[in-house]
Amino acid sequence: MTSSSSSRNDARRAGLQVRTYLATLPPDARRQLQKLRAAIRAAAPGAVESFSYGIPAFRLDGQPLVWYAAWKRHCSLYPMTAAIRRAHAAELEGYETSKGTIRFPLTKPTPSGLVRRLVKARIAELRKKDKAR
Repeated sequence: MTSSSSSRNDARRAGLQVRTYLATLPPDARRQLQKLRAAIRAAAPGAVESFSYGIPAFRLDGQPLVWYAAWKRHCSLYPMTAAIRRAHAAELEGYETSKGTIRFPLTKPTPSGLVRRLVKARIAELRKKDKAR
């Protein structure tokens, strides 16, 4: 099996796992998470879906980019480093954050523009790390 067919199979399997995960969610959480997923995709069109730690994720250039998940009262986006949270502190006002996580309440619309900016900042962070290697 070639590397490209193996990666296609991995992507297909991850897509199935993500769809299965979404299908298990209550409708409100599913809608919000799908909006979050679309915003991530818009910010990182070259990213590939993956599934690890029991939740959906995206990989970019073979590296983990972000994970996202739905919970009882919020959707979460990980990992958001302290540097990213500091750089977007004004925009994150009103959202619960903790080490590496930003929580978007299900009671508010998904802030797609903010999510796109956060993901783009994460991409820049990963690329900066790659250049430093």
